[in-house]
Amino acid sequence: MNGKRRRLLLAAIDPMLEPGEQVEVTTIVNLSSVSVRRTAAFAAASAIMSGGGMAVIPAPAPMYLAMTDRRLFVFRANPTFARPEEHLMTIPRAGLVRSEIRERLLNSSFVVSAPDNEQGLKVVFPLVGRKDRNAIAAVLPLAG
Repeated sequence: MNGKRRRLLLAAIDPMLEPGEQVEVTTIVNLSSVSVRRTAAFAAASAIMSGGGMAVIPAPAPMYLAMTDRRLFVFRANPTFARPEEHLMTIPRAGLVRSEIRERLLNSSFVVSAPDNEQGLKVVFPLVGRKDRNAIAAVLPLAG
């Protein structure tokens, strides 16, 4: 994440921080993945519907993820400008676990969840975000 994006994200998070809370990692992620098969099917269907005039490919919206020593913050990222648009959620870090890291050609991911909850949050990191992914994975224990 470049300096301007980081500064704007930290400015958005600052009023939400508790006394003594420190931001450890800031990164850009996707919180929902679109499979290659589904993307190809959608593009083919849109090309057929338009008579070959255009093909539409869905893309997940980028999100800002900030991890402090106590919580995870998620903001919707504005795709045109560097600023965070909307605070989506705050998750307490205590008790969170993660799945194994799943490596792909262009990205990697893991699922973050609470042990008492069946639902998880799939966090997809772009290829350039491996350092941030490793920093987050280092502090979240593997699910047993």
